[in-house]
Amino acid sequence: MAMKIKILELTDDRARILFEDEGKTYINALAVELINDPGVDVAQHRQAFQFSDPELVVTTIGGRPPLLAITDAAKRLSSYAGELLRQIETIDTA
Repeated sequence: MAMKIKILELTDDRARILFEDEGKTYINALAVELINDPGVDVAQHRQAFQFSDPELVVTTIGGRPPLLAITDAAKRLSSYAGELLRQIETIDTA
């Protein structure tokens, strides 16, 4: 199932993205991974109400485009999950 996002704000150094019908778990992991990027100043999960759609706010420094930072962080998370699956499959077949 494809993730549905809505870009609420996009400038050269700031992005606000709403993740429709998503829980906060992935958004929190993405925000934590974004903080590891030296070109990211702020990465924050926001959720107005417990059952509302989560929002990710990212601000960057040094000319780093915020959507590129988000894309790179998502790719790293995907890579970590893939590595975990490979390790589990190795244990399962041993």
